[in-house]
Amino acid sequence: MAGQFELGLEELLSFEPGGGLIQFAGQRVLLMDPVALGLLRKELVGLMGVTAARGIFTRLGYAHGWRTAEAMKTAVAWKEESQWRRAGGRLHTLQGQVRVERVERKPEEGPEPFAEAQWRDSYEAEQHLLHLGQADHPVCWSLTGFASGYMSYVNGREIYCTEVRCVGMGDAACRIVGRPSEEWSTECKEVLRFYETQCMEGVLGQVTDALKQAERKLRAKRQSLARVGVTEDPAGMVARAEAMLRVINLGRRAAKVDSTVLVTGESGVGKERIARLIHDESTRAHKAFVAVNCAAVTESLLESELFGHARGAFTGATHDRPGLFEAAHGGTLFLDEVGEVPSSMQAKLLRALQEKEVRRVGENTSRKVDVRVVAATNRDLAEEVRAGRFRQDLYYRLRVIELRIPPLRERREDILPLARLLLAEAAERLGRKVTGLSPDAADQLLRYAWPGNVRELGNALERAVALCEGTRVEREDLPEEVRAAPPSLVPSGNPRRLEDMEKEYILAVLAQNAGNRARTAEQLDIGVATLYRKLKQYGHPEAAH
Repeated sequence: MAGQFELGLEELLSFEPGGGLIQFAGQRVLLMDPVALGLLRKELVGLMGVTAARGIFTRLGYAHGWRTAEAMKTAVAWKEESQWRRAGGRLHTLQGQVRVERVERKPEEGPEPFAEAQWRDSYEAEQHLLHLGQADHPVCWSLTGFASGYMSYVNGREIYCTEVRCVGMGDAACRIVGRPSEEWSTECKEVLRFYETQCMEGVLGQVTDALKQAERKLRAKRQSLARVGVTEDPAGMVARAEAMLRVINLGRRAAKVDSTVLVTGESGVGKERIARLIHDESTRAHKAFVAVNCAAVTESLLESELFGHARGAFTGATHDRPGLFEAAHGGTLFLDEVGEVPSSMQAKLLRALQEKEVRRVGENTSRKVDVRVVAATNRDLAEEVRAGRFRQDLYYRLRVIELRIPPLRERREDILPLARLLLAEAAERLGRKVTGLSPDAADQLLRYAWPGNVRELGNALERAVALCEGTRVEREDLPEEVRAAPPSLVPSGNPRRLEDMEKEYILAVLAQNAGNRARTAEQLDIGVATLYRKLKQYGHPEAAH
């Protein structure tokens, strides 16, 4: 049979009927469930990325092919040595990895390469599709590695194979081409690097460099915060106000369960930061945190963005694409501005949350997803429900746990700690040696109402750091609207004299009106002459005009 190149399992496989060692071509082999290898592939891709995982599987296959060729040289009484050289495809089939077929070439396809084959029933393509979905690159990594290893051994030189078609990419069958290393064009060198140890070493080197860089940034941030006297909790949250401390405490408790959370509050209060806190302190922290601003995606694209689409589902859909629900599998999906989701999408979103499955646009089958959803909005969703603009059932499905973040004006104790933190971050980002706030600047920050909340505070501090001429931010470095904020009439600390408060308030309103005395007098409900007299009493330059 070997002489006729019709190898069979009965010639190569031997085992004890009672169990124990199994031998293939005189070498011990193992029976392994392909799903286990598929799960390993999924874990390696998730942990190390596609490049590193592909390198591992390719080199594993190469070693398998090399060892098989070595064993087969003496395991079978070959009639001709050329049969041993060409037996790799048949062995691939006998081992149950793939069904190898001969390629019928057409004249227009050019000269025949060193090696070529068509594959059907690839276990690797099957497992990749099952666990990771359709890819935009070939996925039969260990199978091409096996073919390369086998042919390299029997030919005494490096023969490298790569897929030109793959079921994992949506093709009807897999097709490989093998050539000696020197015959591959420059364009293919990128594929051939997966056969080299440098592939893994390069990826691990990148990971090491990234970790070192992250450690340096963290160390620099801690030093910056120490210089301005800011201390963070382990999650990086800065809060002194009782209302904000309650929100953080509730967020940490919510992180321990998988319930859907609705975070509400004005724009800029830090809703995404709370969502990240929930993710980081949950059992899902090692998986992805995926955020999407529902208001920033057009209604026609939102369904595809969230649920994905099949190739050909609409114009421009050139390949299958998983949605954000699938991208966040095992982790957290943050739906920002969920109140902007159009009515036509609300029912589909509700179904995905209830059934824990999604259906890509253009497909008829559903896919199970394991996702924890945190939603956020600056709208009053209860009012939106009453007005008929938001589904009541979706509202209650999202609002299993609600966290309302108070605006910055309601937690004034947080303004200066947050300002110092944001100042330190801006100074590090801009490369400026600015270490603090002057008393006047700090006082002015407390006077302003901050309608844009923490986001506006951060922008104001970045501007101040950029324009600051010294080592600390002065009142003049702050934005005009912050400088013009009148003093609060609510006493804090030791009560101040009435005359001082009156003077400060009048000058603040005058500054807010850019020196316009008539408008200032009208707003203060006093005569222009009275205002003039007081300005003269204060020695203000406006009294000289």
